[in-house]
Amino acid sequence: MKSQFTNPAPHRVVLWLMLNAALFVFTFISAPVQAAERDRIEAFLNVTGFDVALDSIALSAKSAPAMLGMDSEKFGPDWERLSDDVFDTSVMRAISLEILEATLDDDLLNHAVEFYASDLGQRLVVAENASHMIKGDDDKAATGADIVAELRADNPDRVAMFERMNRAIDASGTSLRALQEIQVRFLLAATSAGVIELRIDADELRAMIKSQEEEILVALKESALEGAAYTYQDFSDADIEDYTVALEQKEMQQVYELLNAVQYEITANRFEALAGRLVELGSGQDI
Repeated sequence: MKSQFTNPAPHRVVLWLMLNAALFVFTFISAPVQAAERDRIEAFLNVTGFDVALDSIALSAKSAPAMLGMDSEKFGPDWERLSDDVFDTSVMRAISLEILEATLDDDLLNHAVEFYASDLGQRLVVAENASHMIKGDDDKAATGADIVAELRADNPDRVAMFERMNRAIDASGTSLRALQEIQVRFLLAATSAGVIELRIDADELRAMIKSQEEEILVALKESALEGAAYTYQDFSDADIEDYTVALEQKEMQQVYELLNAVQYEITANRFEALAGRLVELGSGQDI
């Protein structure tokens, strides 16, 4: 089953996952000497809400067909079955536990839990969990954009705080490069599986994606701002400042660096698996 779409349109390549992964920060760090035990990691995932963040990776599967020039609606229940199978939450959580068991330092775990177990931390987790699992991304983005527009007119200091918060979340500035690599891995896996044909090699693909960096970086920052404005709309300015200060602490920076690296690897892993199984959707499809 090969697509007639033999060379992905640049706008599809560069915009894929942009709105769904604005808060990802993807960079690997070396394993600490004393890693936390698995049962403590499971509790940590729950307290911080990272378990729900992992589950929400499945929602980004809807972007995959368009990136390959396919229409998921043509496959009906078959597409839903395949994506649910590949993005099985139990599989994604198992992968995260395996990585974190080898890499998450006890001191970092304790630092994050202390904050997220607080009253503010738990209120933030509830709001973030609800935001993660919203399926209507277009409505969420539109609402977030409206909130940002109002804030720029009435409370620009809050906008500046959200921007500061997002810089703390992506302190190493690697989210863009990670998104690019996910796209490359997915397209190459789909090519290897015979789902599409690429008339360019991996280096040329990376160069094509890189050529759109400035445009995408601007869009990523605006998307992250709109997401923050939507998610934290019921929090006071003081709450937002307290959260931002907490995120800027060295220990929390390391925690986010690691957790988002895990999100990156799981996302890339699952999309590669999805690419390899698209052939199961049948033959003779005009895609």
